[in-house]
Amino acid sequence: MKYSKAESIFPEELLRIIQEYVQGELVYIPKPKETHLKWGEKTHSKSKVSARNAEIKSLFRDGVSINELAERYFLSCESIKKIVYTKI
Repeated sequence: MKYSKAESIFPEELLRIIQEYVQGELVYIPKPKETHLKWGEKTHSKSKVSARNAEIKSLFRDGVSINELAERYFLSCESIKKIVYTKI
């Protein structure tokens, strides 16, 4: 998060109104909710994990054991079970 001076961002009138509520403190102003990205949308992590999980399910259906999948993908056996036994 980057620090910005209020004087260079806000119009003078708005700054005076804000100063009625807070002075000399750091204030976080969040983005509007409609601009928030869901997990993995920016880095495409979600699609990469989904592709990996589909590959794990396919290998499991082809007879690869849970232990072997855990070693191959560096996941715990419990994580592999959650992936292969999930309906979605």
